[in-house]
Amino acid sequence: MTVELRQNYNKVLENLAAELDISPSKYQQAVQRYTSVGNWIADGEYDGVQGELHIYTQGSFRLGTVVRPLKEGAESDYDIDLVCELPLKKSSTTPASLKKSIGERIKENAMYQKMLDKEKKRCWTLNYAEQDGIGFHLDILPSVPESVDLIADLIGHGIPGDIAKKSISITNRERENVYSWSSSNPNGYAEWFETIKRPVFEKMKIVQKQYIFENNKAIFNQIDEVPDQLVKTPLQRAIQILKRHRDVRFAGHEWEEDKPISMIITTLSARAYQHEMDLYSTIKNIVEKLSTLEQLLNPGIKFSGDISMLQLINRNKDGYWIIPNPVNPAENFADRWHENGNRKAKAFFQWITWVKEDLVDILQLSDVGKITKTLEQRFGDRIVSKATQGVWLSMSEIAAANAGIPHIDIDNPSKPWSY
Repeated sequence: MTVELRQNYNKVLENLAAELDISPSKYQQAVQRYTSVGNWIADGEYDGVQGELHIYTQGSFRLGTVVRPLKEGAESDYDIDLVCELPLKKSSTTPASLKKSIGERIKENAMYQKMLDKEKKRCWTLNYAEQDGIGFHLDILPSVPESVDLIADLIGHGIPGDIAKKSISITNRERENVYSWSSSNPNGYAEWFETIKRPVFEKMKIVQKQYIFENNKAIFNQIDEVPDQLVKTPLQRAIQILKRHRDVRFAGHEWEEDKPISMIITTLSARAYQHEMDLYSTIKNIVEKLSTLEQLLNPGIKFSGDISMLQLINRNKDGYWIIPNPVNPAENFADRWHENGNRKAKAFFQWITWVKEDLVDILQLSDVGKITKTLEQRFGDRIVSKATQGVWLSMSEIAAANAGIPHIDIDNPSKPWSY
């Protein structure tokens, strides 16, 4: 593997992630839409509420790791998660009444009422029609601040007070007319993630914002208008690539229902990240650290040193898998990995093997043609064609190079015969 090949491959990966990302214009459109919805909800009247509602994004849109979803093998609408936090004591309301009050407020707007989907387990969903072939699903999550007792318990388990206090209680519809509370902390998680990526973000933001501004002057009047959310670190780009690779690799597979959830991919990637400045090194580091943990499929295995300190994945004596939420140790992202003979755990480590083969080890072959073909199989011809454009040779040139046939450019070629 030459230095030039690695540099070019890294550029292809960067371009690939950019193709998977939401464009600056669509990002601005999404911001305008959720801001309008948030303002409408905030202007409503709710029993017992005194003070301002807090409306904010969560999930991949908030973290800068959004990827257009794949459903039945085709690209689908973007999912945007919006938290609606009412300034109410948890003890002064019920999850049913909270969910109902937000739903009724949404229905008071004739336009939103037409867009409103059936009530989901935890949220209300607005379906925006496609524009330029791209649509949005806006999930609105009703919530209230978490109870003082639970916050104190989080602090007692080692969560910093400023993060624990951001915890919220969200509505959970278990079945018809039966609701309960669930604890969450999207703001705290976003702050944890931000802390990890911040050192590299600070080194990259000026150059990236300049590039985004120069290529989107129809959207931004000056560089200061480019939001931080559009600046992407190698960690964020790696997560985007990993999520799309997962979706393609498991599409139609017998383990499709057991594929790793995005929260696990995001959390483990962030924990494994060592502030690498290039995308290939980031993916390689994440995959190599996680692949060593496949030995946990054999009960009784223990790790020491750096891997143990990272607390990536654990398995207790009873065989239960543990991937703790970094802002709520009581929440285990791998709480179902022990089911069906550790099926989800096996699916996860099979996927890690696939990632290693498709994105890391393939570079050792030093074969541009095979690299390109593998990427096309995992991400699609259209996206890979854009990602490789201008980075390395075209496929016809690759074939000629591999066959030892010299490539010849002809200036001003004569036109073909015509009838």
